[in-house]
Amino acid sequence: MIIADLEKTEGQRYPARRRTQNWVGGASPIHTEHFCIGNITLDPRGGQVPWHNQDQDEVYLIIEGTGEMCLGEERQTVTAGQAVFIPPGVFHQLTNIGDEPLRMLYCYGPAGDVAHWRQELAGTLPKAGVEVPPLPPGARPQCTDKPEK
Repeated sequence: MIIADLEKTEGQRYPARRRTQNWVGGASPIHTEHFCIGNITLDPRGGQVPWHNQDQDEVYLIIEGTGEMCLGEERQTVTAGQAVFIPPGVFHQLTNIGDEPLRMLYCYGPAGDVAHWRQELAGTLPKAGVEVPPLPPGARPQCTDKPEK
């Protein structure tokens, strides 16, 4: 039996002020072909999964906190107990707008690499409204901070 323990999964910190822990797929001990699942914790007041897209179907399930979800041309507040479906190819961003950490689970399939993780760590994430479509009106800005050396 293979068990992935979130308490024992260090994960990765990103410049956009979040920690990503893969549970299934990716760096997890549980390897799958059809989907990946992980836990993301966004720091209070601005922690973010920056504006990006990917080839897979994806769902964000908000476990704790309050965020601003941007999906294509839409912008909406999301809270604990809500799930957002993200179609393949559609740009999206989630920003913590609360004073407490926002925790969410992601699930995407099929399993595979997600380019925006590498781009963010390299400081090469495409900029909203310049190299990729703009964020919806009124949205919090995309974090494009370069990693600290």
